[in-house]
Amino acid sequence: MIAVGLPFLGELVVLFVVSVAIAYACYRLRIVPIVGFLLAGVAIGPSALGLVRNGALVDMLAEIGVILLLFTIGVEFSLQKLARIGRAIFVGGTIQVVTSVVLVAAILGVLGVDWKVGVYTGCLVALSSTALVLGLLAERDETDSPAGRISLAILIFQDLAIVLMVLLVPVLAGTATSVPEVLTILAKATGLIAAVLLLARRIVPWILEQVVRTRRQELFLLSVVAICFGTAGASAAVGVSLALGAFLAGLVVSESHYSDQALGEILPLKTIFNAVFFVSVGMLLDVRFLAANPTLVFAAAAAVVALKVLTSVLGVAALGYPPRISAAVGIMLAQVGEFSFVLERAGRAAGLSPAGMGEAGAQTFIAASVLLLLLTPWQVQGAAPIANRLGRLLPARLRRGDDGETPTSKYGPREDHVIVVGYGPAGRRLIQVLRERSIPFVVIEMNPVSMAEMRRDGIPAVFGDASRSIILESAGVHEAKLCVIVVNDPGISPRIIRQARFQNPTLQIIARTRRLHEMEILQAAGADIVVPEEMETTVRIFSHVLGAYLIPPDEIDRHVRLIRSDDYGVMRGSIQEAHLMVLQGLDEDGMHTRAVAIRDAAPAAGRTLSELALRRTHGLSVLAVRRRDRTIANPAGDFTVEAGDRLVMVGTADRFAACADLFRRPVDRPAET
Repeated sequence: MIAVGLPFLGELVVLFVVSVAIAYACYRLRIVPIVGFLLAGVAIGPSALGLVRNGALVDMLAEIGVILLLFTIGVEFSLQKLARIGRAIFVGGTIQVVTSVVLVAAILGVLGVDWKVGVYTGCLVALSSTALVLGLLAERDETDSPAGRISLAILIFQDLAIVLMVLLVPVLAGTATSVPEVLTILAKATGLIAAVLLLARRIVPWILEQVVRTRRQELFLLSVVAICFGTAGASAAVGVSLALGAFLAGLVVSESHYSDQALGEILPLKTIFNAVFFVSVGMLLDVRFLAANPTLVFAAAAAVVALKVLTSVLGVAALGYPPRISAAVGIMLAQVGEFSFVLERAGRAAGLSPAGMGEAGAQTFIAASVLLLLLTPWQVQGAAPIANRLGRLLPARLRRGDDGETPTSKYGPREDHVIVVGYGPAGRRLIQVLRERSIPFVVIEMNPVSMAEMRRDGIPAVFGDASRSIILESAGVHEAKLCVIVVNDPGISPRIIRQARFQNPTLQIIARTRRLHEMEILQAAGADIVVPEEMETTVRIFSHVLGAYLIPPDEIDRHVRLIRSDDYGVMRGSIQEAHLMVLQGLDEDGMHTRAVAIRDAAPAAGRTLSELALRRTHGLSVLAVRRRDRTIANPAGDFTVEAGDRLVMVGTADRFAACADLFRRPVDRPAET
C-alpha cells in the first residue's frame, strides 16, 4: 500500500497541540478555555510564531465549527421559544442594528468620512459574536434566562441582517447589484425559512422516528449530521449565512422527541471544530501592528464597547424590559462578531475599508475585535452582577418589574426527583409506585416504542444514552435525589454510574444486576445499592417451596430476612445502611434528605464539619454520619470526616448542587463514548 501524504498534517498537529497546551494552562489558571484558543491562534498565527500558514484550511475548519455551534444552539431551542421572542427579534434587533449603523456613520461623518464608508463601518460594528456569546451562555446554562433569550433574539436578527449587509456592500462601493437580484435573494431566504418550518413540523420528526426504530446509533448520527449540513448548505445556496442555516437546522431537530440524543451525538464534533474557529480568529491578529499602535487599538475597542452597550440597552428597553436585564444584555453583546470578519473581507474586495483608513483601518478593526473577543468571557460572567449593581443605583420607580423570569424546562419543574434509567418491566413497576406516591421522576430510555408509549401515558421521558452527560443533564441530574438503573446491559451500567456520580456526587444510585459477581463492579463504579436478580430469584423460589409445605408466613419472612442478610452481607454496612435510612423516608418530609458518600481524594475528606461549613455556606444540615458499622447522630463541629463515611444531610436540591465540588473527585471525570 502506498502512503498518501497530507501536506497540511503538520499544521493540523501544531494547531491542536498548541491549542491543548494553552487551553490546559488557562484551565489551571481558571480562565475560560475559549480565551486559550484565541491566544493559541495569536501564538501560531503568521504575525507571531508563524507555525500555521495555511489560512484556507483553518478557515474551512472554522466554518464547520460555526455551523456545529449554531446547530447545537438551535437544538436546545424550539419553534415555540422562537415564537415567544419574535417581537424581541424584530423590534429589539432592529433598534440595536439600525442605531449602531446610524451612530457610527454620524460620528465618522463629523470627522469628514464619506457617508457610504460610515454606513459600511457601522455594519461592521453592529454585529456581535453569535458563536461566542451563545456558546458561553450555553456553558453557563443561561440560554433560557431572560437576558439569554433577549441576547439570542438580537443575535438572530443580526444574522438575518448580514444578508442585507452583504448585498449592500456593492451599493456602497459603487458597483451596485440590481434591485431584481436583491429581491430574488430575499425571496429565496423567505422560502428557505418557510421550508424549514414545514420540515420541523411534518417531515424531520417522522424521518428521525424511522431511523430510531432501526436501533443503529451510527445511522442516527449520520442522519443528524446530514440534516445539519444539508440545511446549512441550502441556506448558503440562497444567499443566507451558513450560521443562520445551521441554527434553523437545529430548530428542525428540536421539534422531534429525540433532540437530546441528537445533541449528545453532535457535541464531540462541535467541541473539536469550535476550538478551531476561535483559533482562526486569534490568527487574524497582527501582533506587530498592535505593538506599534496600542493607543489607536484600545481607543477603538473602548468606543465599540460604549456604542454597543448603548444601542443594545436602547433595543432591550424598547421591549419594556427592566434596566437590569437591559444592562446585562448590553454588556454581553459589547464586542464585534465573527461575521464582521466576513463582511470586512467582502468590503475589502469591493474597495471599502473601516473608517476609510485603508490597511491601517482594517488592522485596527481586526486588533480591536480580537481584544474584545478575548474580554467577552469576563463580560458574560460579570454582566449580571454589574447590571444588578447598576440597577440598585436607580430610583425605585425605575426598577419595577425587575424580577425577571424563571427559566422553564421542557420536562417541567424538577427537584429532588428520581431518574429512572430503563422502561422495562422493573422500570414500569417502579414508575407505578412513584406515581402513586406523587414522587417526581424522569425516565431515560432508548427504545422508540417505549418512548411512544410514555408520551401517550404522559410520562416525562428523555430519549438518549444515559451514559452521556448531556442526556443526564436533560433529565436534571444536578437536582435529582435518586438514580435507579434498571437496564439489562451490564456493559453500559458502569458507564452510567460513573457519569452520574461525577455530575452529581450527592446523588444516590441504585442499580440492578443479573449476577452476584457483577455487584462489585457496579459498586466500584459508584453505585450505593446494588440489587442482584440472581439472589432475588433464589429468595422467591425459597419462599414458594416453604409455602408449599404450609410453613407459616411469618416464619418464611424470617428465613427470607436471614438469607438476604447473609448474601447481601458484602454490600451491607456503611455503604447501604446509610442510604436505606434515606430510602425509608421517601415521603413529603423525607424528599430533601440524602446520604452522601465521602470518597478517597474528595475535598471533604480529612476536614472537620466546621471547616466544611455546610450549614453556614451551603444551607445543609448533617443529621448523622454512618461510619463502618456505627451511626453517629448529630455530630459536633469538630467531627472530622473520613473517606468511607456517609453523611446523612437535609437541604434543598439547589444547595446540594452548589456543594457538589466538595464531594467530587477530579480524577473521576468519565470519558464520553
